[in-house]
Amino acid sequence: MARKRHSDEDVLKLLREIELELTAGDDVASACRSVGISDATYYNWRRRFGGMGRSQLSEMKSLEKENARLKKIVAELELDKLILKESLNHLKPRA
Repeated sequence: MARKRHSDEDVLKLLREIELELTAGDDVASACRSVGISDATYYNWRRRFGGMGRSQLSEMKSLEKENARLKKIVAELELDKLILKESLNHLKPRA
């Protein structure tokens, strides 16, 4: 069976549908089957997105983007630092 990628908004919608079916008395397996995902997918999504609303999702996305930007800056600074150390070692007279 082909894998289908769901957007984060779709995941939140599917999780809400499953929760509604669970409150109606269905078990997890049948609720997951009705929306077309596996039990394992449901538990992974619930661990990642459980209790999250749309506003929190957009905040999480912006924080992830900011984190990636900061990691890139740190990597570039680390590279600059290594280049400067190497050039300093090259200019030092060896005794």
